[in-house]
Amino acid sequence: MGDRVVLRPVADGDAEVLDRIVREPEVAAWWSPPDDYEGMLAVVFEDIVIGAVQFDEETDLEYRRASIDIFLTAQRHGQGLGADTVRTLSRWLVQERGHHRLTIDPATANAAAIRSYSKVGFKPVGITRAYERDHRTGAWRDGLLMDLLADEPA
Repeated sequence: MGDRVVLRPVADGDAEVLDRIVREPEVAAWWSPPDDYEGMLAVVFEDIVIGAVQFDEETDLEYRRASIDIFLTAQRHGQGLGADTVRTLSRWLVQERGHHRLTIDPATANAAAIRSYSKVGFKPVGITRAYERDHRTGAWRDGLLMDLLADEPA
């Protein structure tokens, strides 16, 4: 499948759209509104910003890896655009940034995200107990650590 999304740095004017998206009930269930979108990439589909993705890199050569986080508007859930976004960023992180291992860590209850990441080739590694606090309730929830090695077929 070819890339259907474009990833670009968040530009002036994107914050209002992203603020609206991150507050949608289906998105807010998994994401707390960030203070700003600096360092994130806007996910663009058919010339419309539909979400954002970010990555973090460990540069210590003994532990080198990158991690990914993503949110998309609920209007675009279930269309394969999340998998397309993660695949696009993963390819760039491996081919251009030289990472051999990527991680992603959805909440264990986020079945749709887990299915999407599995389509890209991410595999479950283990459960991280009481991993993140739900910003809405204050309760701790478990996360599923998933990884993708550069030499594994998707």
